[in-house]
Amino acid sequence: MDKPVIKVLLVDDHGLVRSGIRRLLDDIEGIRVVADVASGEDAVAVVRQLRPDVVLMDVDMPGIGGLEATRRIVQAASGVSVVALMAHIEEPYPARLLEAGASGCLTKDCGLEEITAAIAAVSEGGRYISADIARQMALSMLPGGTNSPFDQLSQRELQVMMMVTQGHSLQVISEKLCLSPKTVSTYRYRLYDKLGVDNDVELTHLAMRHGILPRAAST
Repeated sequence: MDKPVIKVLLVDDHGLVRSGIRRLLDDIEGIRVVADVASGEDAVAVVRQLRPDVVLMDVDMPGIGGLEATRRIVQAASGVSVVALMAHIEEPYPARLLEAGASGCLTKDCGLEEITAAIAAVSEGGRYISADIARQMALSMLPGGTNSPFDQLSQRELQVMMMVTQGHSLQVISEKLCLSPKTVSTYRYRLYDKLGVDNDVELTHLAMRHGILPRAAST
């Protein structure tokens, strides 16, 4: 008996990337791309509508981004697996994505064969972590491993930090994350205190030094 076709949703804010990956996956037997969208917000909405088997999710996107989108998808749609595509593999981001419910993590320079293997693995209830990310996670846990100041942040604090360093206003962050502006402001100053910075510029530079901030957000 033939295996059922794996339905995939592509999420990336770059149209050329989406169309390129879509063309490649459309040639793979047993995989069908049911939609592609440009934001985490759209991904959450489309998942509720189409119920794909796997979401191939870019992590570094404006708006709520891949981390928050992963958390919302996993909470809202049981049985949907998320594979995160990451440009920055330094901790704590890979671990936080797994905590948010991602079933797989890949580097953005991985090949089609690895993307296909990850999609197949998570569609069957397994997990898939690329070798480079697994190595980075393992090294961070060794005695004397590089400790990031961002390790101490909660998942919500990390999400607020990402949106602050992308230049979003408190009102926009409030609306995107369904938090009051006062709560967002509290998170912001808690970040300053935990990370030992005094303003958004210092926060941004710290995130860049530790490989947390997406390059597109560093201007």
